[in-house]
Amino acid sequence: MKLNRQLAERTVEIDDAIEEQVRAILQDIRQNGDAAVRKYAKRFDQYDGGFLLPRTQTGVDRERDIFEDRVIAAAAEQVDCDFVRILERAKTQIEAFHEKQIGGGFEIKKPGGVVMGQLVRPLQRVAVYVPGGTASYPSSVLMNVIPAKLAGVPEIALFCPDPNREVLAAAKVCGVDTIYKLGGVQAIGAAAYGTETIRKFDKIVGPGNIWVATAKRLVYGAVDIDMVAGPSEILIIADEHADPKYVAADLMSQAEHDTRARAILVTTSEKLIGAVENELERQLAYLGRKAIIQESLQNYGAAILVDSIDAAFDVSNDIAPEHLEVLLDEPMQYLDKINNAGSIFLGAYTPEPLGDYMSGTNHVLPTGGTAKFYSPLGVYDFVKFSAYSYYPRHALADFKEDVVQFAQLEGLPAHANSMKVRF
Repeated sequence: MKLNRQLAERTVEIDDAIEEQVRAILQDIRQNGDAAVRKYAKRFDQYDGGFLLPRTQTGVDRERDIFEDRVIAAAAEQVDCDFVRILERAKTQIEAFHEKQIGGGFEIKKPGGVVMGQLVRPLQRVAVYVPGGTASYPSSVLMNVIPAKLAGVPEIALFCPDPNREVLAAAKVCGVDTIYKLGGVQAIGAAAYGTETIRKFDKIVGPGNIWVATAKRLVYGAVDIDMVAGPSEILIIADEHADPKYVAADLMSQAEHDTRARAILVTTSEKLIGAVENELERQLAYLGRKAIIQESLQNYGAAILVDSIDAAFDVSNDIAPEHLEVLLDEPMQYLDKINNAGSIFLGAYTPEPLGDYMSGTNHVLPTGGTAKFYSPLGVYDFVKFSAYSYYPRHALADFKEDVVQFAQLEGLPAHANSMKVRF
């Protein structure tokens, strides 16, 4: 089955006009530091204060540090105690899953005293971007900070233009080191290049609008980033036994994110498609983000009818969805058929929102078909690897002539000389 271009060739949106403006802001920040950052914070966020909300930053006045700890603690106390319990439970779940990702170092001892291996070292400074105000997501704090903590990152800072009490509570639960009341392109530029107030970071992670996503893409190279995320996506594989209520509800759970979100049903049952359409209409009547869901489904939703379950998985692997739900009986038996998906949800009682908050798997996922070559955010995103080797003289002698010939073949006489001078 050949997919239409809209599904097969999804790409991260690039707006040339936005890119030009973002590039100019980043250049200004690179050249003028704090002055430029303050200018754009005032222009875009109507914020003219300091950037720093410290918790445990070295060199910060201790009284200010204690005061700010109290501010964060006080904000957390204003959050419903049951929500704090939920945050703690989610943290436990996320830690239990991500702890299994720790590792990757090894050492090989070979004949003749040769030793080779791989070191795993954490990044030193990571910036986590979280949108502010009504768009704030405390779940994003958990999903980005916890893997970095498990990796051993010694300094993790949160950038948020308007951190509300739920975000502050999540930051407290996770043990964020510093919070910068700063958002937008100016936050990305400050984290990527550093200013008089903000030291340069090694990596920037976290969600944002098209301005933030564009800025992250443009600073990549000066700093590492998690990924350039596009609109949210869900693909559901279902047969005639699937409950249309579940299918419709799960499609809308992603469609409500954004008018550009993609919700796709792939099924062997034409009858199910009709039943899901009826359920979508029925359930939409009582959902608060009805207009967003309707526009998303109308412009980017799809129902694809296939003649076999194998064909359904072929379609899914071509699309490489961010979220894949398998609403089939005995869903575990189909894992071998899945090559490309960000996060996989198996069975009728593993809906995608469980993964957003509480299952323990990460909800920072590749979109736009990039699940063909990207992975979900994990501990491995916050470490780097260094190879090492040790050769005694007699072991090097065994490779001398081969290395010399290889170097001469490539026209690099100094490489060859480096070997010859030792003998």
